[in-house]
Amino acid sequence: MPEMDEQQPKKLLGRILKEMHLVTESQIQEALAIQKERGGAIGSILVKLNYVTNEEVTMALAVQAGMEVVDLDKTEIPPEVIDRVSASVAQVYRVIPVSYHEGNLTVALANPMHLKTLDDLRFLLDCEVTGSVSNEDAVNRALHKYYRDSTESVQGLIDELDKEYEGIQFSASQSESVDIASLEEMANIAPVRKLLNLILLQAIKDKASDIHFEPFEDEFKIRYRVDGVLYEMVPPPKHLALALTSRIKVMSRLDIAERRRPQDGRVELNVSGNPVDLRVSCLPTMFGESVVLRVLDRSVVALDIEKLGFRPDELENMRTLMAKPNGIVLVTGPTGSGKTTTLYGCLNALNAINVKIITTEDPVEYDLEGIMQVQINSDIGVTFARCLRAILRQDPDIILVGEVRDVETGQIAIQASLTGHLVFTTLHTNDTPSAVTRLLDLGLEPYLLCATVEGIVGQRLVRRICNNCKEEFEPTTELLMELGLVPEEVRGKKFFFGRGCDQCNNTGYRGRMAIFEMLMLNDEMRQLILTNASTQELRECSRKYGTRSLRESGLLAIYDGMTTIEEVARETLVEE
Repeated sequence: MPEMDEQQPKKLLGRILKEMHLVTESQIQEALAIQKERGGAIGSILVKLNYVTNEEVTMALAVQAGMEVVDLDKTEIPPEVIDRVSASVAQVYRVIPVSYHEGNLTVALANPMHLKTLDDLRFLLDCEVTGSVSNEDAVNRALHKYYRDSTESVQGLIDELDKEYEGIQFSASQSESVDIASLEEMANIAPVRKLLNLILLQAIKDKASDIHFEPFEDEFKIRYRVDGVLYEMVPPPKHLALALTSRIKVMSRLDIAERRRPQDGRVELNVSGNPVDLRVSCLPTMFGESVVLRVLDRSVVALDIEKLGFRPDELENMRTLMAKPNGIVLVTGPTGSGKTTTLYGCLNALNAINVKIITTEDPVEYDLEGIMQVQINSDIGVTFARCLRAILRQDPDIILVGEVRDVETGQIAIQASLTGHLVFTTLHTNDTPSAVTRLLDLGLEPYLLCATVEGIVGQRLVRRICNNCKEEFEPTTELLMELGLVPEEVRGKKFFFGRGCDQCNNTGYRGRMAIFEMLMLNDEMRQLILTNASTQELRECSRKYGTRSLRESGLLAIYDGMTTIEEVARETLVEE
């Protein structure tokens, strides 16, 4: 019988909508006539005619794909089925467990078109998951009904683990060998899975950029990095370290038996409809493995050049650089200062059907549609220099080089620019004038730099004041001194800070913004480079032509009420 079912043709969408008593035969015929004349999907045509809603079409599409329809309002779900999905997972993914039979969990989805949700649930719950169809309102009512009083906490799950698995010895020092079967069993214990799920979902909800699992001699720490600052969570007992790290390795398909060598992996999740990539790095230490998860959440990163924090004049300069037919545009700053995000924003703005863009990155952080992205892999000899040579044979218009680390990469970037390509790249320096000195130190010729470098953008990230608890205040003389200011200089200026509230976890800050220093090369500066002028001479020349230093940009952000004195003082150098 099942074989016959598989051969049956897929039921037509219009027919399903009719069986659901949502449309009539005459309405289907009207939509079919429009489809014959103008083309398009039958569902979209029916929505445009106001005969059905998008949600009803989505439900019909799910039925067409073979999912069952569940009426959650009329279904009583047993507590043991509800317990299979924790409150945090149910609320983040907007799902309700409906039934569990022989290792297969059936869940009702608020949005049945998010099929990636089922993969994530298989991952997080470690069992086979089948989707069924409901509607968003019914799922919200069911979440309120079944999970209203379920508030999970990390401490609660730790207590549950301690109580339930008192007899099990989780810990093992670096030198001890552990049986693979017991490692797998440990990693799949339900409270361990629940605890890790809660930690991950909490971190993603708090917009953390990294999650650190750190074993020490007497404790096991978990820390999040939010807006560039590390915060500690409730630390789980030391004996859970091995169970949690093994669980992470299972999720990222790493070798759980290998605990002496560094390993890298990745986990792909889809949280509330947003794709979230977790980059996993395991590093053996004296007291066990340190695991760091880099959270790459595309919904948090603004890849729109208008939203990166450029002031109007800076944005105009950036657009001038992007419009160049060839040349090199350098973005400088320390690790984690948002250089890649700025370059992605530029590429996104330049991405068009008539432009070929190729990037070479280490690692590729976000997938950009319509752009060819190449992952560097030094272990097999795929270096920036080797990739760049190959890229030049791929007929690109614009090239992004992740970083200029050596003279060879720099020389090929210069060659690419001289042969009519626009090259974007990054460099680790403290400010824009020192980028020139750094390139010369690498061994690049001054006359080649003069011929190719069009502009240098320096940047830092500062935390934004939380809009919900922002307050005006009068800064003390000591606070002004941190930025080398005196009260007379700031008369009439307004200063703000965040008092701290629930929305910003009582930090007073929410999100980050970039501050920029933009050096546009002109003939006088090129002449200085040719004569091997010092960084200080370059800086003075750039100031003469109106280049704003990072600290000056920071001061403007303070006066605009966007950030605080402490943030700018922490991220920028004292003016010389």
